[in-house]
Amino acid sequence: MPRPSAPDAEPLSPRSRSDAPVVLEDPRPLPPERLRPLLRACLRLFLAAAWTLGCMPVQSVLLVLPGRGKRRFARLFHRVLCRLIGLRVRVVGQASPAAPTLFISNHASWLDILVLGSVLEAAFVSKAEVAGWPVIRTVARLGRTVFVSRSRGRTGQEAAAMRDRLAEGGSLILFPEGTSNDGNRVLPFRSAFLSLAEAASAVQPVSVAYDRLGGLPARRRDRVFFAWYGDMEIGSHFWRLAQLPSGGVTVLLHEPVAPGASADRKALTAAVEQTVAAGAAALRQHREPSPGLTRAVPLASRRNRRS
Repeated sequence: MPRPSAPDAEPLSPRSRSDAPVVLEDPRPLPPERLRPLLRACLRLFLAAAWTLGCMPVQSVLLVLPGRGKRRFARLFHRVLCRLIGLRVRVVGQASPAAPTLFISNHASWLDILVLGSVLEAAFVSKAEVAGWPVIRTVARLGRTVFVSRSRGRTGQEAAAMRDRLAEGGSLILFPEGTSNDGNRVLPFRSAFLSLAEAASAVQPVSVAYDRLGGLPARRRDRVFFAWYGDMEIGSHFWRLAQLPSGGVTVLLHEPVAPGASADRKALTAAVEQTVAAGAAALRQHREPSPGLTRAVPLASRRNRRS
């Protein structure tokens, strides 16, 4: 018995065809207020990538050569890169001439690397995760970054690596908060990070604040654009940041102190933390601080003054 054939499908009527959604592209161009930020971001991304790729082979050669060329070129690289991405750096105070110096700074963003790298001839101490990031790990290694995992099993080995760097006469930049934040505060410093202080000739507190946006004083809500913390992705953060008008950041270099001026490591940590926090607060409030008035006074000296 033959199988019944399927009925012929009804052709779509003009009315049923019109029921299907139709997506039409908007022929109008983007308005200038939306187009300018995109063009600005694309230009900054291109210039930053071209400058970085061009500097990599130069720094690779300088690393194998004796002298301070590698440190000076790293500073030039960061200074130009800040300009290319629209970030102007203002410096208050003088960097310690002692070698080696342990620079202690607050931490709000990956931008701190570029900013401090443009001001100081020193290598960074960074978390081990950065060593696994594409491109950035190469730039970090060319900058002679010391990577630390902060795990108890490797603390001694990593501390030895940092001491060796200081013994070679190379200064280091530490972020003793251990993490970044929203840029509107300074987190408590961990005294373990200053265990290297005795191997340095001087300890210099540094306050960093992103205080300008579009030529105007930055407000509390504006500083969040510069901050990078939590689970933010660095690529998307840079893209959003690159669309903004030019920004400004101030680096306040406080007076350096002798590592042995405080009673112990915790006293030194407390004094440096107070100085960095006070300087950063003054910068956020757009007050002109003085490095001499915000110097880190050892706690032992304070006790003597009170008695």
